[in-house]
Amino acid sequence: MAQVDDAAAHESTLAFVRGAMRRPLLSREREFELARSWRETGDQTALHELVNAYTRLVIATAARFRHYGLSFGDLIQEGHLGLMQAAARFEPSREVRFSTYAAWWIRSQMQDFILRNWSIVRTGTTAAHKSLFFNLRRLRARIDNGAGAAHLSLEQRTRIAHDLGVTMADVNEMEGRLSGGDFSLNLAVGAEGDSEAQDFLADERPDPEASVGESHDRRLRLEWLAAALAELSPRERTIIAERRLRDDGVTLEELGRELGVSKERVRQLEQRALSKLKVLLTRHAGGDAATLTAG
Repeated sequence: MAQVDDAAAHESTLAFVRGAMRRPLLSREREFELARSWRETGDQTALHELVNAYTRLVIATAARFRHYGLSFGDLIQEGHLGLMQAAARFEPSREVRFSTYAAWWIRSQMQDFILRNWSIVRTGTTAAHKSLFFNLRRLRARIDNGAGAAHLSLEQRTRIAHDLGVTMADVNEMEGRLSGGDFSLNLAVGAEGDSEAQDFLADERPDPEASVGESHDRRLRLEWLAAALAELSPRERTIIAERRLRDDGVTLEELGRELGVSKERVRQLEQRALSKLKVLLTRHAGGDAATLTAG
């Protein structure tokens, strides 16, 4: 039944293509007349004639992208969406042919469709990757000279990067992406097929027990630190907070100016405060200094 449906869809697409290619092209004057009528008065008949006249442009563009493995009919449908967008945005006053303006919208719509559907993994997420996706095969065929090498040489990758204005990293990534298809994690592994590929993926995250234990220990150490700091003098707490508990700790000289002492005196006070803090933390940890740095 599926084969019958596919055959019917294919025949329907061919009939549509044959009909579209028989339609006459528009003159420049007629093109602008229809575009103005649609833009200024919303004339649906004018829009219909304008769009139908350039369906052949959609078909020609779709033919260029057939080797990406997507349905020719789907490409034509997407191209028509681009053609409709062009008709909605076209400004006759700019004296540009509608066919020239529409070609960009048609191509862009098809390219976005291909990038969305070529793989289940999102492809062409940057301008560089999009350019490589649609040009790498062509450039590779041009510089490969029929050698059919499995991978591009360093010289070839450098040339492609230069021609497209992208980085070598982008070329390497897209070459690897295009050289291999999608790989299902549910693919059976082994002759018996009892295991799937996902069964061999290791989860490197800590297990729930370890995560809970680490969270508990971290919270306990913070409580010990808060209790120990409370037993220091206000000046000692200030020095520890400014010098040790900030990502951008202040300098001895800056802290000395704030406290009204020399930077050497701040250094001495800091060392004394650290020694007192260590003793206090060890006491709060039950006398086990190793517990303070565990985890």
